[in-house]
Amino acid sequence: MASLQLLGFGSNGWGALLLVAALMTLAVTATALAIGAVLGAIIAFAKLSGSMVLKTLGNIYTTVFRGVPELLIIYLIYFGGSSAVTSIGKWLGYDGFLGLPSFAAGALAVGIISGAYQAEVFRGAYLAISKGELEAASAIGMHRGLRLRRIIIPQVFRFAIPGLGNVWQLSLKDSALISVTGLAELMRTSQVAAGSTRQYFLFFIAGGILYLVLTSLSDRIFNKAERRANRSMPAATIGQA
Repeated sequence: MASLQLLGFGSNGWGALLLVAALMTLAVTATALAIGAVLGAIIAFAKLSGSMVLKTLGNIYTTVFRGVPELLIIYLIYFGGSSAVTSIGKWLGYDGFLGLPSFAAGALAVGIISGAYQAEVFRGAYLAISKGELEAASAIGMHRGLRLRRIIIPQVFRFAIPGLGNVWQLSLKDSALISVTGLAELMRTSQVAAGSTRQYFLFFIAGGILYLVLTSLSDRIFNKAERRANRSMPAATIGQA
């Protein structure tokens, strides 16, 4: 009974802190996914371009950030970035340590990792577009910008939803590694609660259950989005130029 009271929502309970930490986990994951979407779109464009230089750079990015351990990238961004900022500060006359904010460093690190996977998702989604649609759009005189807005982006988004759902789940679990920066996300808060109360089994199980809740809800949301996108089919109509 005493153990369960620790998970309560009163002044002596950790339940409210765990829920806040779960929201922090969602926030850092959503930010990382947005960063990764921008990077992934750029890298996908590079890999689909006719330029050998851009293709090579894109392949290097995806190979490196999918092959290097996620924790190492977080260390490089957080500790290496803090060292770089401190050096810049000293060069500008500031005498002291300047650390990167845990949230920003963690979201950037996970976003960079996410971008490597999203690049492949976007590239595959683009290749899944019917070439006949693109040829027909060109044949009726639809310029590149219009093709991008009315055909390519809607179709890429529709085909990419399942892959983006997988990347979201990957980023959600990678966010647990950000605990090394001291950010009070779900993993870090579970660690602190377990260490403070010596109830390791209770709080790590509670943290695991909350992760399962987040991933299950995420699955339902992405599945619903996929069904809705498939029902609407391409919103882009070639006839509207």
